[in-house]
Amino acid sequence: MAEYTHGGDLLTARSRYGGAVLDFSTNLNPLGMPPEAARAAAGADGSAYPDALCRVLRQAIAAHDGVEEEQVICGNGAADLIFRLAFALQPRRALLPAPTFSEYEGALKCVGCQVERYALDRAQSFDLDRRFLAGIASGVELVFLCTPNNPTGRLVSTDLLVGISRQCKAVGAVLVVDECFLPLADGGGAGLAPYLAEFPNLFLLRAFTKSYAMAGLRLGYGLSADAGLLERLSKFAQPWSVSAPAQAAGAAAFTRCPHWPEQARALVARERPVLAAGLTELGCAVVPSQANYLLFRLKNVTDLKEKLLQKGILIRSCANYHNLGPDWYRVCVKGGEENRRLLAALKGVL
Repeated sequence: MAEYTHGGDLLTARSRYGGAVLDFSTNLNPLGMPPEAARAAAGADGSAYPDALCRVLRQAIAAHDGVEEEQVICGNGAADLIFRLAFALQPRRALLPAPTFSEYEGALKCVGCQVERYALDRAQSFDLDRRFLAGIASGVELVFLCTPNNPTGRLVSTDLLVGISRQCKAVGAVLVVDECFLPLADGGGAGLAPYLAEFPNLFLLRAFTKSYAMAGLRLGYGLSADAGLLERLSKFAQPWSVSAPAQAAGAAAFTRCPHWPEQARALVARERPVLAAGLTELGCAVVPSQANYLLFRLKNVTDLKEKLLQKGILIRSCANYHNLGPDWYRVCVKGGEENRRLLAALKGVL
């Protein structure tokens, strides 16, 4: 079996540590799943097939995001939709920034796509800039972007995203903008949903995974004004791909506790600078973040994940991200007590 390279592999971590592990490797809402959503999931009818069209959930998403119900497609997590996009579109050339979420390239490689990478500048905090537009040339059929970017935590400005949307439309490329972390980011705003009608080539990727801490339920969705693209994506879905508990939890999240991510943002805004300062004091080069996670480098220290696991702390190694390296790491922002435990453990191993 292939080695698991993402965060959140708690079973392996617990086995190696020999007990409970504090997980900083996944960037979930630090408040956890809202009780209303948990109750809705527990009360869902698991004895019947779920609604294959996710009608109640799509209605809740449309009302929450200010879009038409016909513009919503649901999936078994955002990753499900990423792979469906690759299989439905079968692109020959695609453009990605580097570093960014590894599943974009993983999905594209499954269909034999030629992946071109735009290296983000470390000296500029890995910010995407307008030079990216030059790479969107004739022959590029698909572009993946993430705002705030994973693992850097840096937002892409709306003006630049609109410019990229316009350039993709001009060359006939589909633009996928991953906004899964946007509800937990400082100043993220409403995202690009207001531009869907103007850019039918635009596909927005969103999820309950991060903002509502529903990683185990697997619930993501996409927004697009291109009815043909949504139909193609539907054909590449397995039947009943979104479970009844996931649908119930998602609908409850948006209808009963829509301000849950906003509450988490306040916590993150308070704790992130403290955690960043603590990491800096310990010799880490921290990338300024606008999200609920921090990317940092501990120069020439390539076994930090293993050392911290010996103290019951799991972090994300970024060795498998393009344009980073084995001495780069990512941690999520949690509550104050948990963050202090991370800093104490880090100080101990250093």
